Amino acid sequence: MLRTTQCTRQPFAHNIRGIFVISVGRKITKPLIPHTGKWSMPDPVLLHCPSCGATNRVLVEKIDAGRKPVCGRCKSPLRVPEISHPIDVTDASFSSQIESAPVPVLLDMWAPWCGPCRAIAPIFDQLAAEMVGRVQFARMNVDDNPLTAERFRIISIPALLILKSGHEVDRIVGVQPKAEIVRRLMRAIT
Repeated sequence: MLRTTQCTRQPFAHNIRGIFVISVGRKITKPLIPHTGKWSMPDPVLLHCPSCGATNRVLVEKIDAGRKPVCGRCKSPLRVPEISHPIDVTDASFSSQIESAPVPVLLDMWAPWCGPCRAIAPIFDQLAAEMVGRVQFARMNVDDNPLTAERFRIISIPALLILKSGHEVDRIVGVQPKAEIVRRLMRAIT
């Protein structure tokens, strides 16, 4: 028979490396963002081990601090993606670059003659630089790559497709503000 006991110690808040946390005894429960009163977990990046294939969750703050991540299973070093700009994808490279991506992909379906597509391009580039390692950003010219555009039934551009393992999770059509794109991306990722 399993017995459970209730902890009688009072929770208290303290600051660990600039993040406020609530702890009960020795167990840390949730970090608190200073001056907001909101609970949040630090942003993780999912990295796949090239040696054993395990998926590892690594905190962005640790990577930014210059620490080298290692696999939790086999202890071999993990590669941190350094792509901070969108990649160009074609019908031929779609399966190798998008379907096999270890992280979710935001695919911009665009055309060079499209004014709204050119208007959203700077926002797309900013997001690619800000979300390195968490989301892969890619662009596909629908005029040059009709097979993939037909596969996803693209009838209006710009269309931003959020993909996981090559399957569409969400679609954003038209020019949207950066905050809306981030909100939809985070909803689809988590």
